Amino acid sequence: MPSEFTGKHVTVAGLGVSGVPAAKVLHGLGAHVTVVNDGDDERARAQAAELEALGVTVRLGDGDTLPEGTELIVTAPGWKPTKPLFTAAGQAGVPVWGDVELAWRLRGLDGRKPAPWLAVTGTNGKTTTVQMLASILKAAGLRTAAVGNIGVSLLDAVTGEQEYDVLAVELSSYQLHWAPSLRAHSAAVLNLAPDHLDWHGSMEAYAADKGRIYEGNQVACVYNVDATDKPSTEDLVRGADVEEGCRAIGFTLGTPGPSQLGVVEGLLVDRAFVEDRQKNAQELAEVSDVDPPAPHNIANALAAAGLARAFGVSAAAVRDGLRAFTPDAHRIAHVADVDGVAYVDDSKATNTHATEASLAAYESIVWIAGGLAKGATFDELVAGAAKRLRGAVLIGADRALIREALARHAPEVPVVDLDRTDTGAMLQAVQEARRLARPGDTVLLAPACASMDMFTNYNQRGDAFAQAVRELGA
Repeated sequence: MPSEFTGKHVTVAGLGVSGVPAAKVLHGLGAHVTVVNDGDDERARAQAAELEALGVTVRLGDGDTLPEGTELIVTAPGWKPTKPLFTAAGQAGVPVWGDVELAWRLRGLDGRKPAPWLAVTGTNGKTTTVQMLASILKAAGLRTAAVGNIGVSLLDAVTGEQEYDVLAVELSSYQLHWAPSLRAHSAAVLNLAPDHLDWHGSMEAYAADKGRIYEGNQVACVYNVDATDKPSTEDLVRGADVEEGCRAIGFTLGTPGPSQLGVVEGLLVDRAFVEDRQKNAQELAEVSDVDPPAPHNIANALAAAGLARAFGVSAAAVRDGLRAFTPDAHRIAHVADVDGVAYVDDSKATNTHATEASLAAYESIVWIAGGLAKGATFDELVAGAAKRLRGAVLIGADRALIREALARHAPEVPVVDLDRTDTGAMLQAVQEARRLARPGDTVLLAPACASMDMFTNYNQRGDAFAQAVRELGA
């Protein structure tokens, strides 16, 4: 069946998890597709061969030159807006979409009613919140999936044979930057903290891209009442152009006001989606239904509940969905207790904001930290956590930045600085942490840094930590 893409010359920027599916979908819709890619390694050549067998043109090792005749670019989300390819596109008047924008525009192309999107972004907690949301929606008997930056590909979700009632969509700031026409049923920004500033150019630009998720919302803009950063998530709601009648719904770890969800005496409660919200509240779940019940994870659960309630889900389904949810590995995962000391893997804490939340969950901590700082500074993080620190063990390329912050703001905390960046450093780090710890303490891997200086990814880093802990108890 002819589509708006039939005969159109489309350039797909980047191979990989988004580029290959985009190229296949566009080719199937009758577009003349050319894929450009910076790399020319073995994996890229294998992907190129697969696409070329379908009739797609692939140019490896040249991701900066705009192919002649290009009418549209569909880019991988990680490609920076400053790339020469996009400069040339701007000069030629060629629009640039991301894979999320493409998926949004392809909804309902086969004649089916498009599934509404409940969308989530934020510096930290996106994946957990979307998975909680999907669990709640499933508990309500709805056909759904966790999609976007995790789980099922968005393109697969909107073009595949499976029909959905609603989608739980995780969106990164990169994806939102390239998704100008996205209009969600309801959306949440969990938090905002400096991250990926090398890509966005400034905190203001980063926040603006996050805020795009609220544009055109139909029912609810869910925001973090407790956020103190500026701009705050509430500021982003105030600046959004939404549909008439769309409501601002806050979530807080304190007692909720009207049009908010919050916590009262160990209960998650809703004062937003109830009759007479000035006087009434609906119990949704117990704090103990959230796994793990760390403060930032309770906030994730409240955000997920807010989106689900905006979609009309019952309180019982919120409770059942939270009880059924199991968090992914490397997210405040309790590995073992050894000699009265708890060992916790939060390798996913790859920036200071995530690590701040992790450190706040425990009273007495031996902190294992370090890696690639990505331009971050650590003074505020260390100053806020100083009273909780029994000791610190530092690893990785940028550990000196954390060591210097500890010297300034927690000079009494003993620090072990491991001058090595090989993967075996984790075993030594855990051994040093054991030496510093006392019964009742928590040895916490919450690096506040990316992992690629020593490990393939945060998963491998967390696995190395868990293996080292198991060797302690052997």
